[in-house]
Amino acid sequence: MEWGDNITKIEIDVRGQTCPVPLVECRKALRKASPGDEVVVIGTHQASKKEIPMACESLGLDVLAVEDKGNEWKIRIRR
Repeated sequence: MEWGDNITKIEIDVRGQTCPVPLVECRKALRKASPGDEVVVIGTHQASKKEIPMACESLGLDVLAVEDKGNEWKIRIRR
């Protein structure tokens, strides 16, 4: 068994949602996630794209990537 075999990827789709919904949904997913799990948040609200990584970093979580694709963004966070 490899170390990463039990890691879960949780995807949260908050496209079309505005503050505070994306951050609230992200926090809910992070509470459910186990240490080492990856939470992926996909959204369109530009302010949330900045707020979510700042909130995660203040909690000591690893923000793995912030990716832009047109009007959408994707944030990958390791719990």
